[in-house]
Amino acid sequence: MRTSAPALPALVHPVPYFSQWATPELAESIVTHQLPATDDPLWQAYGAASPQEYDWWSWRLCGMACLRMCLAHWELPVPTAMELAAGCVEAGAYVRRADGGLDGLIYAPFARHVEATWPRLTAESRPGLPASAIRELLSRGRLLMLSVHPSVRELAPTAPPARGGHLVLAVGYDAQALLVHNPSGFHGRSQEFARIPWSDLERFYAGRGVVLGRR
Repeated sequence: MRTSAPALPALVHPVPYFSQWATPELAESIVTHQLPATDDPLWQAYGAASPQEYDWWSWRLCGMACLRMCLAHWELPVPTAMELAAGCVEAGAYVRRADGGLDGLIYAPFARHVEATWPRLTAESRPGLPASAIRELLSRGRLLMLSVHPSVRELAPTAPPARGGHLVLAVGYDAQALLVHNPSGFHGRSQEFARIPWSDLERFYAGRGVVLGRR
């Protein structure tokens, strides 16, 4: 008689949280366009040269917020978001387009850049990362940057127009839900240890990401 494998016990990695905006409490006002990011009083902490530079980059650096969380968790120095972004541009993980847009985060060059810059860390580009593998990777001490639709912050009941487009950091799980730090989550509701029920994950998750660990 076949028996199913025992369920993994609940696990939560105590990862510090960083928003992709300098003031986490303002994320909802910025995302909903009630407040321009240029009015964030802490914009200089981002490492930007001007409020306008901060505004342009802050909408695009969910990946750098995830990387900052990983560095803090593994007790490594945490550069500003702009310093990290500059390194990723140089490594080809972000590519500025002629039309003024930005391509990235591009996983393979990003993973190579992480391992070259922080030898104590491992980083693996996973263009195919099934949801069924997430718990096992977390149980091995890994942190996962996962591609989800931004509307995951509110767990919209209907399927979003696409999966992916935004990066969150998976930091734990229990039997009912995946726990993530969401760089564009709303303060007090969907930033730290935000719960995404396993039954809802498929609607938002693109099935790809980057797996980070410590050597």
